[in-house]
Amino acid sequence: MKKNKAIAIAASVLMLSSVGVACSNNNGGADNKPAASNAAAARDVDPRFGEAPFVVGDNDFSGIDASKLFYDHSETAVVTGMAKASQLRGASIAAVAHAPMLMNTPDNRAAILEELKRLKATKVLLVGDTDFAAAEATDDADITFIKDEGTIASLEAATSQSFTEKTTESTGQAITDIVNLDPKKPTLLVPEGYSTPAEGKAKEQENFPAQSALDDGNSPVVLTSPMSGIPATATAKAWGADLIALPWPDPRASEEGIKAVAGMEDKPVIALGRLFGSKENLKKRIVLSQEVTEEQPGGGQLVFPGRHVVALYGHHTGPALGAMGEQDSASAAERVVNIAEQYQQYVDDPVIPAFEMMATVASSDPGDDNDYSNEATTEELLDYLDAITEVGGYAVLDLQPGRARLLDQAKLYEELLRRPNVGLALDPEWKLGPNDLPLQNVGHVDAAEVNEVSDWLAKLVEENNLPQKPLVLHQFQLQMIRNREQLNVDYPELAIVLHADGHGTPDLKFQTWEVLKEGLDPRIFLAWKNFYDEDSPTFTPEQTMDIEPRPWFVSYQ
Repeated sequence: MKKNKAIAIAASVLMLSSVGVACSNNNGGADNKPAASNAAAARDVDPRFGEAPFVVGDNDFSGIDASKLFYDHSETAVVTGMAKASQLRGASIAAVAHAPMLMNTPDNRAAILEELKRLKATKVLLVGDTDFAAAEATDDADITFIKDEGTIASLEAATSQSFTEKTTESTGQAITDIVNLDPKKPTLLVPEGYSTPAEGKAKEQENFPAQSALDDGNSPVVLTSPMSGIPATATAKAWGADLIALPWPDPRASEEGIKAVAGMEDKPVIALGRLFGSKENLKKRIVLSQEVTEEQPGGGQLVFPGRHVVALYGHHTGPALGAMGEQDSASAAERVVNIAEQYQQYVDDPVIPAFEMMATVASSDPGDDNDYSNEATTEELLDYLDAITEVGGYAVLDLQPGRARLLDQAKLYEELLRRPNVGLALDPEWKLGPNDLPLQNVGHVDAAEVNEVSDWLAKLVEENNLPQKPLVLHQFQLQMIRNREQLNVDYPELAIVLHADGHGTPDLKFQTWEVLKEGLDPRIFLAWKNFYDEDSPTFTPEQTMDIEPRPWFVSYQ
């Protein structure tokens, strides 16, 4: 239950979407592989930051954990409401005042008070709607709460500074803008569409004094992302940290990130936010950023972000099972390249062509192995696989397991999965129980069985020094992936993709889309399927890219 609550806060507070992941389009690549060390690796970092990479959890996105890490004490602090405008205003003030920023949620008033007492704060600026009030009395603490009136005049009166206003278009851009704030050039960040009132009670606004930055050149590398949250990022910035803004919570997500962590696997690297994963996996991501030499199709180390993928789905034997087999392999590759090119005008990232190839197909006949699934041989798949590889695309092998275990079927294609551009897809619709027969019910799989495949595939990637692979999970009913909240997505070697397979009218497709999004771990990438025959009408590339959030992977069947 706690995990679901944290995911809900992530969605509401950060307003995450694929469109908003905008720190960088360049998913760092091997052509610019950094040297074994950099200036940060040689830096004499404050011993309190330890000797190894670690993650600041900040589960409620309040910034309290970051405040505890960076500040032993602070005479001032900024406490904001949850509205994005309040958070951005608070971050802008914190950067100038060198004060920690905390966000007040419905559940953390007591925790914020405790942190303010630990800091020995004497002046606290309240920005936006909070559970605190000006002139509020607190037990065992001498704290003066100052209410920010929310105007330009009150801002300048409180800080004795003149601010230039800057509009930030997305959460991803907001994080980058906070990282780039210059305390000597005060900037008020505001969300798109928001207008800051110019007039206000400037004469009544009490002064909020500035402190000095506490970093004296001994800052560790600090990683942040759109999933880190504004308060933690603002607090690190106010302290004076050496901040790197990433488009995704992974140092491999940009060339800047890769260079920043070069040689840092046994040095203090701080990642803000639990979505960076465990400290062990953060270290593994740092190691992988230096050791993996193969790039993704289109360049870079991660599958997503940094590209979109458009695929034809089907079977190598012909048109009956999908669009891919409606033509020979070379013509199919040319067809999907043309479709991908139609998408390019709607996104900044490169659009990469792909085949989603049915490697195993559910069958009404039990077959010799009694699993109701027909398995293609490796040799039978090579023609189409080689054709998509020739045009610089991905091949994703799709499994319809029948009564077979997904892991057993995945292992049949280990040889192909050793190729750097080959991923895997699991289709629970065609998963049968030990006594089930085909077409009686829509199938399902438990998260534990998916995790078996994820664990095996991640090890295969690691042992063969391969670039990250996509693992696609098909779903159009919630029951198809039982205990979905227990999916393990903390694999640096894998990009987990949830493929929404709803079909029919736009209303029906969006109903499926909305249901599948609810409670989804924000580290899972969303995919969309367009049907040529079952949809009415089939979405155009423009309509598909207008979906919120924008799908990373689109397939045609």
